[in-house]
Amino acid sequence: MISSDVIRGYNDTMILYLLLNEPSYGYEISKRIRESTDEKYIIKETTLYSAFKRMESNGYIESFSGDESYGKPRTYYKITEAGKSYYKEKCEEWELTKEVIEKFILKENDNEYN
Repeated sequence: MISSDVIRGYNDTMILYLLLNEPSYGYEISKRIRESTDEKYIIKETTLYSAFKRMESNGYIESFSGDESYGKPRTYYKITEAGKSYYKEKCEEWELTKEVIEKFILKENDNEYN
């Protein structure tokens, strides 16, 4: 399981990725993150809804009520153009982050590792 501290800065990236093609709602997004990572990362509900609130106030996503014919209406989220730009920035940031961190990661076959 991945520590939430390690991945915290990329929760927005994962959520925005899942909203690129279609709007979705909290439980479905949480489930898709869990399934996509083979349960190596499970986003907490409070973390997810804090991210929604923050991204909505920044203009990266918009919320709207679903049109469920049964049960309580769900709140759906869709990505905005600003959100797509932010997603692209986060992807570029990730590539740079990987490049930097890789310089400090020993591999099993490295002499210093043994």
